[in-house]
Amino acid sequence: MFQFSPIFKDCEMNKNIKPPLPSSILAIARKLRKQSTDAELRLWYYLRAKRTLSLKWRRQHPIPPYVADFYCHKAKLVVEIDGGQHEVDMDSRRTAYIRSQGIEVIRFWNHDVLSKTEAVMDEILRVVQIRTLSPNPSPGGRGEQS
Repeated sequence: MFQFSPIFKDCEMNKNIKPPLPSSILAIARKLRKQSTDAELRLWYYLRAKRTLSLKWRRQHPIPPYVADFYCHKAKLVVEIDGGQHEVDMDSRRTAYIRSQGIEVIRFWNHDVLSKTEAVMDEILRVVQIRTLSPNPSPGGRGEQS
């Protein structure tokens, strides 16, 4: 009878523990971090160190089999920056897959990030705020007092 190795057995029993990422995906993510475009560096300046609504962002974050340019776990949001190397058909498959994982994807062109940084950040903030709102906020703040 087949048995899971101890690490995968823990993953099966506790859904909060995920199996390790494939080393090939991690190597690609590391390589991409070292070869960032000017647009990625510009956006990273604003997203890093919890500068955006105190949210933690990850750069070149693996979502196997893909690597997202920027990812915020709390907002379940991926921000992709597209340049000349992106293919529309491949990008649409990638976006569909990431969305199937419950993660929203927004895309910007390199040129927009570099020339309209404030507008790009405004759109990211708008989407983040929508995705991090409390689903059932109490209208009075603490409920009715008797």
